[in-house]
Amino acid sequence: MLFPVADGHCDYLYGQINSGYDLRRPVSGQAIRLKDMKEGNVKLQFFAVWIDMKLKLPPLHQALGMIDAYHKNLELYPDDLCVLTPDYSPDSGRIATVLAIEGGEAIDGSLRILHDMYRLGVRAMTLTWNYNNELAGAALAFGNKGLTPLGKDVVLEMNRLGIAPDVSHLSDRGIDDMLSLSDAPVFASHSNARSVFASNRSLSDEHIREISRRGGTVGVNFYSKQLSKKSVPCLDDIIDHMIHIAEVGGINCCAIGSDFDGMPVYPSGLDTSKGFPDLSQRMLERGFTEQEISRIFYHNLHDYIVRYV
Repeated sequence: MLFPVADGHCDYLYGQINSGYDLRRPVSGQAIRLKDMKEGNVKLQFFAVWIDMKLKLPPLHQALGMIDAYHKNLELYPDDLCVLTPDYSPDSGRIATVLAIEGGEAIDGSLRILHDMYRLGVRAMTLTWNYNNELAGAALAFGNKGLTPLGKDVVLEMNRLGIAPDVSHLSDRGIDDMLSLSDAPVFASHSNARSVFASNRSLSDEHIREISRRGGTVGVNFYSKQLSKKSVPCLDDIIDHMIHIAEVGGINCCAIGSDFDGMPVYPSGLDTSKGFPDLSQRMLERGFTEQEISRIFYHNLHDYIVRYV
């Protein structure tokens, strides 16, 4: 059975700007490809604007370049891509898209720039990537720092504008602050379960439970260093995280956030979107029902993010 897929995270836009990625004419190493997305039945794809602090180009300039690329893709492929709307149907023949920021450095410490990002179509944002910044502490950075006063103002303004607060990459204290501050449900676009495999980038059971209780979702990503101790993970490693998140947060909490184009090594059998049917088949073999797979693969994330479009 071919299930529709909603994928909460990919880094394709960074590759398009910096490595010549092309949706129709993919280059070596590129994971997000139109042909494979259609073969895998992807119906909703988040495109991240990932800020690379190692580049000399200022973060705001990086963000605007990737946002421009995103809109050009919509113009180039109107029969294949569209912006997610409340009335979008997976049967439309097009892949709905959501524009997201990964790394609050993109707004240059300015609520006015945050407003501009919203006008340009941004509907989700993480406050950090792997570095502490002027908004919050990162999960893989020193100090387990929480949200700064400016970061708290940004979260409240995201609530007011309608930008989904994404806790992926936040420190534990940052997630605590986000949960206590945000009036809107938060989500984790691409985070795994720390109880399955220990990583500071993954979520504690307490955070999974609280995100779910507030109406959010947790997207399982495919990054090897967050899945298992294996150098090359397999489909079962992904499913282990799904099972745990569903057990802790409920079946309506678990989702997919692949992190395609954001990692050097992919799980065996899932190096592009065309592998999703194999993942669903293995989920059936491990005891998930068709209804549960449909929730995890598409409906949970769709139902969460559609309130922001």
